[in-house]
Amino acid sequence: MNRERLTTGLDMMGVAYDQTAIERFEAFHAILDEYNQKMDLTAVLDEDERIDRHDLDSAAPLAKGLLLPQAKVIDVGTGAGFPGLPLAIARPDLSVMLLDSLNKRLKFLAAVVEELGLRNVRLCHARAEDAGRDAMHREQYDRAVARAVAPLPVLCELLLPMVKPGGEMLCYKGPAAQEEWQAGQKAAALVGGGGLENVPVVLPTQPQWQHCVVRCPKLHRTGKQYPRKAGTPAKEPLGGYVKPKV
Repeated sequence: MNRERLTTGLDMMGVAYDQTAIERFEAFHAILDEYNQKMDLTAVLDEDERIDRHDLDSAAPLAKGLLLPQAKVIDVGTGAGFPGLPLAIARPDLSVMLLDSLNKRLKFLAAVVEELGLRNVRLCHARAEDAGRDAMHREQYDRAVARAVAPLPVLCELLLPMVKPGGEMLCYKGPAAQEEWQAGQKAAALVGGGGLENVPVVLPTQPQWQHCVVRCPKLHRTGKQYPRKAGTPAKEPLGGYVKPKV
């Protein structure tokens, strides 16, 4: 792994880290390479691009001060562990739950957590809709995060039910965020959320990328009817959202 690229990027973003964190990032990449030969975890094979697209991009909320000390965080649809694992590695004070519906990904994540000794990370095998109705997860988190999972209206229904009133949803997005904004705002209001805020993210190693974090505060408790049964939020998004035809 290109340690200099990672440390320079984190430094320029203003993200604090220690030597243990850098060693853990390096070990994480090695395990990802090993498992990626057996299962489809990431299509990003270039090491420098992986640092940019996975590590530094995942750390964006830390650069913006969006995760308070000791925050309880759930990463919904974590996949290969992004953004949850980089957040947990950089910030050992965070308590991070990695949620995914695919068991083989959870086995990979369990191997990473054990190998890296990440005591602040737990795993959950579930659909987001089911977890959002489970008392163990419903309105239990200070922050719910998601990266490259679904359009904003769908994310509002999946994430906000897990956020405590007073907490926030944080969605990693690209330029498509604007197309989803109006419906996302309506969806957020239906499930207890407040106004959406676009927080631009500039990666020092990829200044041309148009990335952002969409913040949404949880103002009220989510009504019992949300989230709807598994599959419905994606098929029938709240807020009147219609996916653009490709």
